[in-house]
Amino acid sequence: MADHAPVLKAVVPAAGLGTRFLPATKATPKEMLPIVDKPAIQYVVEEAVDAGLTDVLMITGRNKRSIEDHFDRAYELEETLDAKGDTERLAAVRESADLAIMHYVRQGEPRGLGHAVYCARQHVGREPFAVLLGDDMIDARDDLLKRMIEVRGRYGGSVVALMEVEPDQVSSYGCAAIEGTDEDDVVRITDLVEKPAVDEAPSNWIIIGRYVCAPEVFDVLEKTPPGRGGEIQLTDALRTLADMPADQGGGVYGVKFRGRRYDTGNKLEYLRTVVQFASEREDLAGEFMPWLREFVRTHDGA
Repeated sequence: MADHAPVLKAVVPAAGLGTRFLPATKATPKEMLPIVDKPAIQYVVEEAVDAGLTDVLMITGRNKRSIEDHFDRAYELEETLDAKGDTERLAAVRESADLAIMHYVRQGEPRGLGHAVYCARQHVGREPFAVLLGDDMIDARDDLLKRMIEVRGRYGGSVVALMEVEPDQVSSYGCAAIEGTDEDDVVRITDLVEKPAVDEAPSNWIIIGRYVCAPEVFDVLEKTPPGRGGEIQLTDALRTLADMPADQGGGVYGVKFRGRRYDTGNKLEYLRTVVQFASEREDLAGEFMPWLREFVRTHDGA
């Protein structure tokens, strides 16, 4: 019988170099780029906490110290704000430090997402765990991770988040071959292909940056050779798990996600995300939206 132990820990890989955002990311981690006034990585940690995962391991690398500082206390700043009676900003500063129990481990060299996840082995142990990629932000109004944890509790094994895209987009993602279950939004994964050519993709359902992994994934990752791009791919390890029996931690399921997702991994999508978040902020929308409409009107066709 599959191990249906509760999911209590989250792993957030954040060791990438952020080359798409150079020169901004030369000294500032991509994960710390703000979505209005809050770094993108904080939204990801908040999502884990909202799903009940308050033990968070961040996989970092060189020049990522500011991530640790952000989730730590800033006593001098807090004292200054307190002395000024600025309770609103004081609460905002303390919020990130009080979110979760944060842990950190460095990925010594960029060897792929699979290797980054493998770096969590000692901390996670033999427990199932969630993986949240910082480039993917899921709207707080859509309980994707909670649903994935529910599916893991019912079926065991590992669970990935799937989103349907146009055929010409599949080559940028891991892609899944699927078969239905008795639940409309849950499928069984029969195969996974990392960044396939359009004519080789098994479906239009791509894996987005949310996973709930059985601990057996570490045993598989230990033996997984470098794949596409010369990196150790988590997709390859999950493909192996999909073929393994349930009593050995095998089986991979997918949750079809049709909610709101923001991809902050490239400049255009990042800008769209910032504009959308600003447009929905009560403290900004009243002034921002009229300006945005006028800007679009005067620049239409420019």
